[in-house]
Amino acid sequence: MSSPCLQFEHISNQNPYAHLIQTATINGENYRYFSLPELNDVRYERLPFSIRVLLESCVRNCDHFHIHTKDVENILNWEVNQDESIEIPFKPARVLLQDFTGVPAVVDFAAMRDVVKRLGGDPAKINPVCPADLVIDHSVQVDVSRSSDALQQNEIREFERNEERFRFLKWGSIALKNMQIIPPGSGIVHQVNLEYLARVVFSSNGMLYPDSVVGTDSHTTMVNGLGVVGWGVGGIEAEAVMLGQSISMVLPKVVGYKLIGELDQYTTSTDVVLTITKHLRSVGVVGKFVEFYGPGVAQLSIADRSTISNMCPEYGATVGYFPIDQMSMDYLQQTNRSEEKLSYIETFLKANKMFRDYTKSEEDPIYSDYYELDLSTVSSCCSGPKRPHDKVLVTNMKEDFKNCLTSPAGFKGFQIPPDKLDITIPFEFESKEEILSHGSVVMAAITSCTNTSNPSVMLGAGLLAKKAVDAGLKVLPYIKTSLSPGSGVVTYYLKESGVIPYLEELGFNIVGYGCMTCIGNSGPLSDEVSTAIEKGDLVAVGVLSGNRNYEGRVHPLTRANFLASPLLVIAYALAGTICIDFETEPLGYNADGKPIYLKDIWPTRNEIQVVEKKNVIPAMFKEVYSKITTGNDRWNKLATPDDLLYPWNPRSSYIKSPPFFDNMTKELPVIDSIKNAYVLMNFGDSVTTDHISPAGSIARNSPAARYLASLNLKPREFNSYGSRRGNDAVMARGTFANIRLVNKFMSKPGPKTLHIPTGATMDVFDAAEKYKQTNDSVIILAGKEYGSGSSRDWAAKGPSMLGVRAVLAESFERIHRSNLIGMGIIPLQYLPGESAESLGLTGKEQYTITVPSEIKPQLTTTVELSTGKTFEVLLRFDTDVECTYFLNGGILNYMIRGML
Repeated sequence: MSSPCLQFEHISNQNPYAHLIQTATINGENYRYFSLPELNDVRYERLPFSIRVLLESCVRNCDHFHIHTKDVENILNWEVNQDESIEIPFKPARVLLQDFTGVPAVVDFAAMRDVVKRLGGDPAKINPVCPADLVIDHSVQVDVSRSSDALQQNEIREFERNEERFRFLKWGSIALKNMQIIPPGSGIVHQVNLEYLARVVFSSNGMLYPDSVVGTDSHTTMVNGLGVVGWGVGGIEAEAVMLGQSISMVLPKVVGYKLIGELDQYTTSTDVVLTITKHLRSVGVVGKFVEFYGPGVAQLSIADRSTISNMCPEYGATVGYFPIDQMSMDYLQQTNRSEEKLSYIETFLKANKMFRDYTKSEEDPIYSDYYELDLSTVSSCCSGPKRPHDKVLVTNMKEDFKNCLTSPAGFKGFQIPPDKLDITIPFEFESKEEILSHGSVVMAAITSCTNTSNPSVMLGAGLLAKKAVDAGLKVLPYIKTSLSPGSGVVTYYLKESGVIPYLEELGFNIVGYGCMTCIGNSGPLSDEVSTAIEKGDLVAVGVLSGNRNYEGRVHPLTRANFLASPLLVIAYALAGTICIDFETEPLGYNADGKPIYLKDIWPTRNEIQVVEKKNVIPAMFKEVYSKITTGNDRWNKLATPDDLLYPWNPRSSYIKSPPFFDNMTKELPVIDSIKNAYVLMNFGDSVTTDHISPAGSIARNSPAARYLASLNLKPREFNSYGSRRGNDAVMARGTFANIRLVNKFMSKPGPKTLHIPTGATMDVFDAAEKYKQTNDSVIILAGKEYGSGSSRDWAAKGPSMLGVRAVLAESFERIHRSNLIGMGIIPLQYLPGESAESLGLTGKEQYTITVPSEIKPQLTTTVELSTGKTFEVLLRFDTDVECTYFLNGGILNYMIRGML
């Protein structure tokens, strides 16, 4: 692992809380720590456990510069201050990256070294200050499936496509101090974080303090299930933390979510999380912490808790936190953490009253709001067809999907004409005639960190597969089935329990270790299936055990995608259609013609637990993670440059020095008001970062494809947007390139917009370039929840490169608003009750927006239209630090000036 932050080597005597330092001797070693109970303040034990972690960080880092005593008091007085939108600083203990977001971060570090040298500074000073762990897990695709050599073939193609990126990352692991890179083929970042990287309690030069993390992936929250406070941030914000900056955040409200009762024998942790996601999304927890408590928590394994925490972005909270208890300690032992670590972890947590017993209600802290779920009421469910919080009970799936077919186009509708509802498309596959219709399952993937970290549902899927095969059931050969374990440990216990052959018999061969189908790396469907779907304009279905199912994300041809437990992924693959009532309709028939129903092959929780207890053991974790950084021969053989400054290759189509710092000077830039700007894109509600940020395959008729073709690359060499995140020229051209993007200027979805001065329809990038040629500014109009979804830095970098000066929306997703500011884009929000519709905006007007000479948090400003109409909007700079970043032209510019 990368080494801990070095900020505690010399704790300044000027820290006003130095008197709180205690010493503990554990197994003959002396450790120091800040003892918060020594504050002798009755408010401390009333604080939610997650807030105690924020408080400890503030106390330990108090230096009268970055952090002041008033910040400590503000957190200590959380019960009163939670409603006051008070800004607090927070210094996370570490940063977590995956390769899609990690490549541009390393590119930025390399570019920052260049500009620091150009401006007369020492480039060697540009290094992560806090430890950064980067797991390469987003590059592998399901090119080959349903084959015994699928894993090997996919890994070969992964290296063929990404060798230059991997060389660059390997350079970063050597050239940048305090950064560890986990090679491809190791597992999904969040599962590796949970099983290996999470410290729970850090030990740095004998100083103990809580583990905390920010990650460049929104599902960083998964580690909350192990009692580690952490959440997803944009890559830009993460880079600032890596450079030693604190995060400026508003002191959050903390929602207490009480769990009682026990799960039914036939429900899974996936059912629990989809139920909680629906509930919390409906009550509204955006920007809040959710902390779980109650006796029901004690019934859940760490894997179950982590499954719930993983979906935190889908229910909208910042964290979904489970304080550490004995179950957490047992998990750390199971995952082969050393006895030394276990000793100091438990000692520190108990000394600071951060260790809890869920069965003791007297330990329950004060919360902002309270909600409750009886686990015994949870029923088997899925979510979809287009959003992760649209829960559907399995018993209602058939009826719900049929309603979706006829409902108006939207999150729960496809608006299929009545005469097209019963259409069937025959096609030939492997010399046999098959038939597709609306609701046909064409992709079934056990994938993503949400469930692959959980032995109960993975072994449950294996046991269900065994029973299905024993009953003579098969999966139709044209369905693209795949299994991508979250770590090598999963494969280990699936093999040990003897279920791998049955999964393979049904087509669920292991295809790779990484975030595959869930991120859109699902690979191609067969030509025959693709042709049939397009011929009938069918609503084909993907079923996956992931956490995201937004339109266009999983695969362009699966218009309906349902999140489900691994067991249900197999069940729907066996059925071949989403239009089945498992209660009354059989999955198939055995050799004797007897109908086989899902209930006949569904394993109970008791059955699963017996197998899990026998087969998931510490030795597996020890063996897998002992060779985590050296176990990939292809990675080991990569040759890398050993220069302090990266030797950019001007002919590279993958790694390119970004233009963000080209015109940067030591002096602050002048921020002008926005005059007579045109609207580049005109959106409604729930535009996600999947719609904004380049992702998935590069369409052959896109601006990015034309650019790559100009470099003499062939279409088969285009690779994906994710793999080319280190090339700003590709990413700028891929911004707003989602085929499901709904732009009010256009009559149908797609990556097009209106160039207002000429009235011409064109690709978004081409329109932006045309505005640049005439020196016209551009802005974006949007509705509610602009930027929801994954925390993608290119969702802010891309619009910045297109020349977007501001986004005017009804509301923003937290991370994306921060990222916009980090790239110098102004987030503007309509006043309460107002919107584009209420103000009569068409988007074809020109907009003049006054930028105040003195930027402060929560100011309002005036928008004047070319029609003469004016109205007020809120400048969504929420903290003084955000104002500072904006005045510097962005967060990285601020960091460079600080270094100089």
